[in-house]
Amino acid sequence: MKAAKVYDIDDIRIEEMDTPAITARDALVKMRSCGICSGDVTPWYIRRKAPIVIGHEPTGVVEAVGDEVEGLSVGDRVFIHHHAPCFRCRHCRRGNFTMCATWKKTQLDPGGAAEYVRVPEINLRYDTLVLPESVSFDDGALIEPVACSVKAVERARVRPGDIVLVIGLGFMGVLNGIVARHYGARTVIGTDRVPYRLNKALELGMDHVVDVREHVTAEAVRELTGGVMADTVIVGPGSIAAMETGLACVGKGGIVLLFMSSPEEDVLAFRPYDLYFNDVSIVCSYSCGPHDTRMALDLIEAGVVTSDQVVTHRFPLSETRRGMEVTAAAQDSLKVLIHINA
Repeated sequence: MKAAKVYDIDDIRIEEMDTPAITARDALVKMRSCGICSGDVTPWYIRRKAPIVIGHEPTGVVEAVGDEVEGLSVGDRVFIHHHAPCFRCRHCRRGNFTMCATWKKTQLDPGGAAEYVRVPEINLRYDTLVLPESVSFDDGALIEPVACSVKAVERARVRPGDIVLVIGLGFMGVLNGIVARHYGARTVIGTDRVPYRLNKALELGMDHVVDVREHVTAEAVRELTGGVMADTVIVGPGSIAAMETGLACVGKGGIVLLFMSSPEEDVLAFRPYDLYFNDVSIVCSYSCGPHDTRMALDLIEAGVVTSDQVVTHRFPLSETRRGMEVTAAAQDSLKVLIHINA
């Protein structure tokens, strides 16, 4: 079979490899659609993992199941999460699934950007979802990223009537805005420097956008909110500058949520005095767990988020490199998908 393997940020190869063999408790899935994540094109992040067959937002059709597999049949259309928790450890009992040691070490074999994927037993049991007929393969490829937004918005405790600021209007920023609105945000403001993304965010329901090439974000937010600033700031970019902007834009009693990490060596400096006396919290949201993927599928099935809204480019497996280039350029795209076995 063929698979897209990343050796470095600019070294992506379509390679031949053996189709994975399954055990009695595994399943083999024939891939159909898989998203390219911003992490796949972030140099410091992907270099930690390379060489790797990318693809952790996959959907496909069950090709074969092991003799001991229950609840899944050949021909089922599925989303498969690349990580799955044990549901037994202290972290799982507390609902912190992404801190589970099993969650961290589980993975798909070899990755979603391949013609076939072996799904291990634990992924099958705890986070493989059968797609409803109304949910296409492309819609299903949105489950993992939408789930990340669900987790972030819940951790940020977005409530009806809130003012939410989303810093960075790439695909995930736009999703964060859509999900925040679904959770009751009264006003959603987005910031970016790319005209296409600013316009797309307005088209998809944001109330205001701020072009940071022309405005100081904190001043614009102060004007738009009558001085109260944001109840929740979701900082998308993994940069210290974006995080500092988020802290400058949060209102009293508000929450700044860090949606992406910066490189390990970075240090974020802030004045505890300001946070303390303004009762401001900084929280983080890393990836997603089984609760979040199920909620994401519900939102997609209900039409809150669909591929028709947010997918701008589709490439065959043979053009994975081009898909990664479009994603990395971040100029005229939101979500880029790889179509496999189409």
